[in-house]
Amino acid sequence: MMYRTMNEYLAGVFPGRVIKIAVNAGLGCPNRDGSIGHEGCIYCNNLSFNPAYAASDSSGSITAQIEKGIHFNSRKGDCYGYLAYFQSYTNTYGPTDKLIALYEAALNFPGVKGLVIATRPDCIKPELADWFEQKFGRKAPLGHPHLLVEIGIESTSDHTLELINRHHTYQCAVDCINDLNERGIDIGAHLILGLPGENEQDYMTHAERISALPIKTVKLHQLQVVKGTKLAQMYQSDPLQIKLFTAKEYADVVSRFIKTARKDIFYDRFVSEAPSSMLIAPAWGIKPQAFNLMIK
Repeated sequence: MMYRTMNEYLAGVFPGRVIKIAVNAGLGCPNRDGSIGHEGCIYCNNLSFNPAYAASDSSGSITAQIEKGIHFNSRKGDCYGYLAYFQSYTNTYGPTDKLIALYEAALNFPGVKGLVIATRPDCIKPELADWFEQKFGRKAPLGHPHLLVEIGIESTSDHTLELINRHHTYQCAVDCINDLNERGIDIGAHLILGLPGENEQDYMTHAERISALPIKTVKLHQLQVVKGTKLAQMYQSDPLQIKLFTAKEYADVVSRFIKTARKDIFYDRFVSEAPSSMLIAPAWGIKPQAFNLMIK
């Protein structure tokens, strides 16, 4: 199947190949610290997607993590530059001046051409959005660094969002995305397919709804049961209440999702790879590149 890839998106922004370097800024989450909740999303254990070099650095240094990440990725050959990927937890959550200092530290590292910031739709304060607009968006000077904000939508169903303990509505995501777009910021959307209670019609509804939004990229993940989560407790108490995809079933769903969604969307990835030491199910044993070949 033909679809637009993340590499194609990046090629439209930069004159050469860029590599994402994941960093852990040590930020929290309002769904864990009691601001809006304590238990977090039922599927979430951030340790399951932190690369080793992005683990909390003893110095707390973003630049040290970037340096390690560049060294880690040096085997991939020469490149035009790097994107610092603020991945763990909610990367717009905290005092605005602290956040800006973290972003600026990454941008000041040699070779860093921009940022990718993953966050929740309810955690971008107006003053931070203003800074994004002036630094990266429609009020930024020529030659400004690039920014892609990844918004964790997860589902377009409010019923599902409540079930998975997100503590925000789909309309919250819509409002956040429209506001960032008006400011000239590129936006990515993150969705999980296979959440409890959802079916194929729900997945196609997700594709239709996000296609109506001004997003550039989409990152899809299959539902995984990871140790240390509420979902793991649910699965272990009654596995039948959590329907997990086989690799073929999920490839078929992704294929239909792509056919339903807007054709100019760029796809960042389709699968998540939790470490085997943390993954309970499903254990496919398939690398992302091999999975991509299953999409018809």
